[in-house]
Amino acid sequence: MKKRILRYFKHLLGTVLFLLIVGVIVLLCINGTLNYGHNDLRYHLENEGPYVFYENDSTLNINYVKGNKGDGFYVDSKNYPTDKDITLDCHFPLESSSFSFVLNSTFKTPKAVYNDGNKILAISDIESGYRTFRDFLIANSVIDKNLNWIFGKGHLVLVGDFVDRGFSTTQVLWFIFKLEHEAKQHGGLVHFILGNHELYNMQGQYKSAEQKYYAVASILGKQQYDLYSKNSVLGRWMHSKNTIERINGVLFTHGGIHPELADADITLEEINSINRANYNTTYFPKPEETIDQLITSHKKGVCWYRGYFNDDLSQNEVEKGVAKFNAESVVVGHTIQSMVKKLFDGKVYAIDVKHPGDYISMWPNRKSEGLLIEAGKYYQVLYTGERNEL
Repeated sequence: MKKRILRYFKHLLGTVLFLLIVGVIVLLCINGTLNYGHNDLRYHLENEGPYVFYENDSTLNINYVKGNKGDGFYVDSKNYPTDKDITLDCHFPLESSSFSFVLNSTFKTPKAVYNDGNKILAISDIESGYRTFRDFLIANSVIDKNLNWIFGKGHLVLVGDFVDRGFSTTQVLWFIFKLEHEAKQHGGLVHFILGNHELYNMQGQYKSAEQKYYAVASILGKQQYDLYSKNSVLGRWMHSKNTIERINGVLFTHGGIHPELADADITLEEINSINRANYNTTYFPKPEETIDQLITSHKKGVCWYRGYFNDDLSQNEVEKGVAKFNAESVVVGHTIQSMVKKLFDGKVYAIDVKHPGDYISMWPNRKSEGLLIEAGKYYQVLYTGERNEL
């Protein structure tokens, strides 16, 4: 009898272990990692901000959230003239650290084409991971440990989806804002090329945003869509950005070039102009086919296309899309890869990898990667600063 019971428990234990292993494998196949812990500091709102809004053409309203859930929250709000240089701080609760930046509230539309031969470092899909983003740039000598720009005249290209799915959206956006200003002072450039999640936020679609930002908007007395509207500094800044650029002969866009776009009579500047005109408009297909619908499409548009990975494209179709805009290759994010990859005989470089999150513990731990282009060569660059030619 005892042996029978023992055999039963061994069988039960074996079944449980088998199901557990299968469950782990399924989760890893779906997500790539297992999430097993969240840091409570992700909801720490003391000093959250700044959130800056235009009161009118001459006045900015600058806000920081103060307080806590137990004692209650309030807003530290001050007004400043728009024509005055203002130095602000952005707090990062996970490390009780902060960085400073100079607020500039007027923005110009970036060019779509650059030709200077300087090196390029590209990274995509940071998804609100400030610490990951910052540490990757330090390891790869874009900034020093004091967060100062040391990349000289180089191009830092951010290939979309730097918001959503995390708790450091505000920190990431102001950090890009800071780097953009400092890079220009050294002859370098930061290219913030928008992805579909930036468009989500400008269109008021928050299905991927953390609930933290609903709370922040409520404390500020705003609706969530106000955080990135044209009446906010960050919103107006993002509204000025491009969705595709060619830098030293290489295209950068979040999704990719659909074959229909290769046949269209359109320029990079026109693609950007059409997208900018629709940053606040949610796309719904219409019966008639227009170039505007192609550019803003959730399936075929440059911010959304996944055809390099999901469609049965020929080498010729891919090359035609790249050649359409006088480029030698295209660099894209948007579709998760196990590592930075060279595809289609070097015509496509896929750089969307799973980055670590600021406030979440994972197994196995994610590792950031990016792409370096220097002297005509392409390198996979790692979170350690190591590089491997592709």
